[in-house]
Amino acid sequence: MKRTILAGGLALSAFIAPPSLNVDAQLNYCVGQATKTVASLPETPPNLPRNILPGKTNWNYIRYTDWTSGFWPGTLWYLYEFTKDAKWRAKADSFSRELAPLARQKAIDHDIGFQMYCSFGNGLRLTRNPAYKQLLLASADTLATLFNPKVGTILSWPRSVPNMEWPQHNTIMDNMINLELLFWASKNGGGKRLYDMAVSHAATTMKNHFRPDYTSYHVVVYDRETGRKIKGVTHQGYADHTMWARGQSWAIYGYTMTYRETKDPVFLNFAQKVTDVYLERLPADLIPYWDFQAPDIPNAPKDASAAAVTASALLELSTLVQDKTRAKHYRTRAEQMLERLSSAHYQSRSVNDAFLLHSTGHKPNNSEVDASINYADYYYLEALLRLKKLRAGKPVLATL
Repeated sequence: MKRTILAGGLALSAFIAPPSLNVDAQLNYCVGQATKTVASLPETPPNLPRNILPGKTNWNYIRYTDWTSGFWPGTLWYLYEFTKDAKWRAKADSFSRELAPLARQKAIDHDIGFQMYCSFGNGLRLTRNPAYKQLLLASADTLATLFNPKVGTILSWPRSVPNMEWPQHNTIMDNMINLELLFWASKNGGGKRLYDMAVSHAATTMKNHFRPDYTSYHVVVYDRETGRKIKGVTHQGYADHTMWARGQSWAIYGYTMTYRETKDPVFLNFAQKVTDVYLERLPADLIPYWDFQAPDIPNAPKDASAAAVTASALLELSTLVQDKTRAKHYRTRAEQMLERLSSAHYQSRSVNDAFLLHSTGHKPNNSEVDASINYADYYYLEALLRLKKLRAGKPVLATL
């Protein structure tokens, strides 16, 4: 294996042979697992699968108000995209419509992007149903009500949360993903104000949410009247100074998407910086521990969900960077991550009906630790589809 040192001292495995992952086999595996899940779903809410805890075989279900509610319908839309089977389209539509009230009710938090863009956003891309478009535009307007122009970011939790100094303004790293809804809406009838909000949020977060080494805080608390940064803290990571794995993956995905939407090279450069520090510190199997500085490593829980989010983001980032060596490095790392996630150690297979094992939701709360979680499955499936498209010479956002 030949190693090349790029600017900044990053060692890249420039000429390593890409993994020979059989993408269709893994996609068909997901179809099989989802088929089993569908067969056991309740007929009435709560009927959206959220997690399967370690040692259990049954899904725990949620209602549409849960922040993860968009991932199951989004998964169904991706299965429809792969199979072209109308039964998956019908189920995706049915479960998406459970979330429709979110579009126009008062925002309970920032997660409406996760909820509505993963569900109705994928549905619109695949069907061009005008009703979906109107729901997405209404959802973007609802999300925009949380934007504070004095701070320049969207309020994540409009309520009292421990250590957030309510009623001051809090913004969490996860919020970067919800900007995609605003970017989309700004180009589809929602107006430039939504674009400006998204750019402001990304730029303000870039300025305040990261340490000098480009690792991220989970949360930044701002003075809601002056916009002054009060503090950077964690909520789901190990400590305020550590790199919470999924938070860093949200940053990688979020800044890659922000560059795609703005074409501002500042965001592309930043996406690479937050990516490189993550890649440099990964364990040998490329699946991170739930926090990169957890004190009980190597016995700490892993987080397959962070790996799935990162793999999907890296596939897109590999198509955006100009340096061919770096692009190849990102693509290869993504494929290696997917190959590892597709192994017997990480796939659920006969253990339960999910796609993946060994994700960690909220370790400090002892919640969803070493579990199967719906967003891990969603981003794993998304990454597989993106890889299939790239191998076919298509853009990652194309339709199969």
